[in-house]
Amino acid sequence: MKIFICVIFLVIISTTCSLDNGLALTPPMGWLSWERFMCNVDCDHDPENCISERLYKDMADRIAHDGFRELGYEYVNIDDCWMAKLRNAEGQLVADPKRFPSGIKALADYVHSKGLKLGIYQDCGILTCAGYPGSAFHFEIDARTFADWGVDMLKLDGCYAIPMLMDTIYPRMTKALNKTGRPIVFSCEWPDYQRGVGMKPNYTAVAMNCNMWRNFDDIADSWNSVLSITDYHASHQDQLIPAAGPGKWNDPDMLIIGNFGLSYHQAKAQMALWAILAAPLLMSNDLRSLRPEFKEILTNKYVISVNQDPLGLMGRRIYSKQSIEIWTRPVTPTKDNYYSYAIVFFNRRDMGSAVEVNATTSDLSLNYTQGYDVLDLFHWWKSPVYLKPGGMLSVKVNPSSVVMLTAKISTK
Repeated sequence: MKIFICVIFLVIISTTCSLDNGLALTPPMGWLSWERFMCNVDCDHDPENCISERLYKDMADRIAHDGFRELGYEYVNIDDCWMAKLRNAEGQLVADPKRFPSGIKALADYVHSKGLKLGIYQDCGILTCAGYPGSAFHFEIDARTFADWGVDMLKLDGCYAIPMLMDTIYPRMTKALNKTGRPIVFSCEWPDYQRGVGMKPNYTAVAMNCNMWRNFDDIADSWNSVLSITDYHASHQDQLIPAAGPGKWNDPDMLIIGNFGLSYHQAKAQMALWAILAAPLLMSNDLRSLRPEFKEILTNKYVISVNQDPLGLMGRRIYSKQSIEIWTRPVTPTKDNYYSYAIVFFNRRDMGSAVEVNATTSDLSLNYTQGYDVLDLFHWWKSPVYLKPGGMLSVKVNPSSVVMLTAKISTK
């Protein structure tokens, strides 16, 4: 969805203001249609999978009734291709009348009736990536329209816009959203487009104006894609970590767990790494046909609790050698200025058997004098193991897989 066409249009410079919605104090969770369903608009031949109100109602039903909602998955997000090709006579966006015959307001009401929230897609350029009307010259009317419809999240893409102007363009939508008075989570693609043309994003400005933002390429349904996104965030972690926190999150893109490209172990790895990164957890899969083993990963409440930790501190890669990595993230509870930690041991090798990985407490910053209770989050039914200072953690990690632990300050 990264189409760069240099279209010059007038940008009215507005006073810089911060996003003022009090939302996303932990990373947003939910479902997003793009990676799995893309821009399938052929409802005549593929009515179950085309971009239509039926698809989003189906996914809302599954989130509400299959145990996802209770774990924090709450957003049902529309992506590109939902619109008619032209605005109406008043300059407002309208949904495609054939695929969304009830309109977006009615869809939002349906999603809200399930105890969920509705997200929508737009673009800051003159067109969306798929060629539908963009928000250029229409920021205020689009923000007002979304608010009137009851939208709860806006993903604003950057096709058909000039990355050099995005430091002005994106804050215009921030201001427009603030003006509506409706709390709407704002998801930006701003840094990704600027990175793509060799610019260095201003993460201070990005974090002031967006609740979450993409930094790197769209995820594809492949293990190589997951690895490339993970590597980007690791190699830029010193830049990305200070920008993130409650209300503002680095977004490595969608969870593709339950699709076609990841094995069971690779799916565990994506879930664990996204939790350590304090990433939004937006599934892009078909919840109507999700296999039980993948649902088990997506609904692991212990991994989710790491992702949703209230400290909001993004984790980092602390070790990388011979395709073995260790990632850590400070989490609650804290005591006497010491953190508990979530830890991921990641084996990137794609052949052989399990690799034994050893790390001392000092390697992992586990320095609290009373020790830690260590729990394996993918084997949560086993009792925690007490780890004292000066001790050693030893785990065996399968190829293309992870072992994920929490080391919580001991109450013993």
